[in-house]
Amino acid sequence: MKIVIVGASGTMGSYLSNAFEKEHEIVRAGRTGADVKVDITSSYSIEEMYQQIGAFDALISTAGPSFVGPWKNLTAETFRIGMDGKMLGQINLVLIGQHYINPKGSFTLITGALTHDPQKNFANASAANAAVEGFVRAAAIELQNGIRINAVSPTVIEASPQYFPFFPGELPVTMKQLEFGFRKSVFGANTGQVIKPY
Repeated sequence: MKIVIVGASGTMGSYLSNAFEKEHEIVRAGRTGADVKVDITSSYSIEEMYQQIGAFDALISTAGPSFVGPWKNLTAETFRIGMDGKMLGQINLVLIGQHYINPKGSFTLITGALTHDPQKNFANASAANAAVEGFVRAAAIELQNGIRINAVSPTVIEASPQYFPFFPGELPVTMKQLEFGFRKSVFGANTGQVIKPY
């Protein structure tokens, strides 16, 4: 199976790339340190990425910038970081990618527990996550050729201890739990689901 991992140089993306490359052809995509460069805030860059990669069987997105910071610093401009990145960036991966993916392929996007369990400093991510999850549910009933779509929604992950203080009382998701959440989406039969790997 040919799997494209967007955000492959990040903490989650690099782990998943290493885990899946033992069994599948992995194409690493990202802004830096990847096989194929892509800026998901640009639909032109996404189109270029797909043209370079060609047909594929599955896409995993672990990318999606959002604004992290105090409420007082949220403005229309800072809020657009999450809207252009985590929300529209991931949506465009699907809208454009549907013309390149093989029949019966799958898209897996990244959201997070902030959708339903907000924390201070993460209002932008909470809103973007919720929008992506709504898109996943809606896209699942309209995508053609047996193409599936899901989202994986972890809480804070064990490999990102710098975020632990922002999530008091949360038990971090292990990297193995995260991996199996993505495995369920990519290799399972579900579509339109928000998979919580904890």
